[in-house]
Amino acid sequence: MENVNPAGRIIGWLLCDNMHHQWLLLAACFWVIFMFMVASKFITLTFKDPDGYSAKQEFVSLTTMPEAGKLRGEKHLPEDTKPTGKMLSDSHPDQPPVYLQRLELIRNACQEEALRNLSHTEVSKFVLDRIFVCDKHKILFCQTPKVGNTQWKKVLIVLNGAFSSIEEIPENVVHDHEKNGLPRLSSFSKTGIQKRLKTYFKFFIVRDPFERLISAFKDKFVHNPRFEPWYRHEIAPGIIRKYRKNRTETRGIQFEDFVRYLGDPNRRWLDLQFGDHIIHWVTYVELCAPCEIRYSVIGHHETLEEDAPYILKEAGIDHLVSYPTIPPGITLYNRTKVEHYFLGISKRDIRRLYARFEGDFKLFGYQKPEFLLN
Repeated sequence: MENVNPAGRIIGWLLCDNMHHQWLLLAACFWVIFMFMVASKFITLTFKDPDGYSAKQEFVSLTTMPEAGKLRGEKHLPEDTKPTGKMLSDSHPDQPPVYLQRLELIRNACQEEALRNLSHTEVSKFVLDRIFVCDKHKILFCQTPKVGNTQWKKVLIVLNGAFSSIEEIPENVVHDHEKNGLPRLSSFSKTGIQKRLKTYFKFFIVRDPFERLISAFKDKFVHNPRFEPWYRHEIAPGIIRKYRKNRTETRGIQFEDFVRYLGDPNRRWLDLQFGDHIIHWVTYVELCAPCEIRYSVIGHHETLEEDAPYILKEAGIDHLVSYPTIPPGITLYNRTKVEHYFLGISKRDIRRLYARFEGDFKLFGYQKPEFLLN
């Protein structure tokens, strides 16, 4: 029988026990590290990211959005598109003073409590339907009819790739929204709408409010060059029936009838009957919501020769397309024409009309037409 040294047994037992304790200690360390990682993850998930929250709050303050949920026929923002031009107007310290003054004027007027009912509107589907989208170059254009919008539509049609040049676009395609390739902002999801409103270059054009109404009246009720019979055969008779003073008068709609209709605070029921056709004479506020949406540039029809190239440059597309040639003098304010059309219309009716469009006059810096009101 082999002899075993008792001291060796004791040393071996101690070595084995020491290794066992080391393994237990190592396992305990790993367990503590694992529990610390789990706890850290739990803490991260429990508390909201303050940067994300503040960004969301800034987003909401940008504009009032429609009800939650997706709009019909939604489209999604391509992730690979990159901005061509500049974004929000606040990032334009180098803007020429006139354009900064226009934006500052809007901001100040939007804060006037006395003007609130004339300067603020919900960013409804009606407004979103007026805004055309160019995702390729990240541009939003709000349509203000009778202010040279046809030419701006042509610019966007070319940018969207439907035609290679403005000269190639048939006139009947420009206003055919099934063929012109111009998506409306209302066709996107709520998230897509918010993202575009916050990040895209946004602009629209204005002109003297009363001169615009004269242009709308002539275009839709007198000349009607696009042969839209519903203006003369449906809308005009509705206005005449309610607003013509002389019931024995058999002539077609007169500018006086039109003014009385527009100045009537109770005209809403007629507007509902006329549908989207009213876009040619409703206010800029109702069309584009300038107090709810932060536009990058506001152009003026009266200075379009300077404003059009500036807008193209600010949007970063001046090397891709040019604004069509503007006939000399066509954009200038014509006081004689305004006086001619308002001749014979009562001061009461003109004052009521001005009360309706006062927000447009003040937001965009147009002088109150004292020569018509007093």
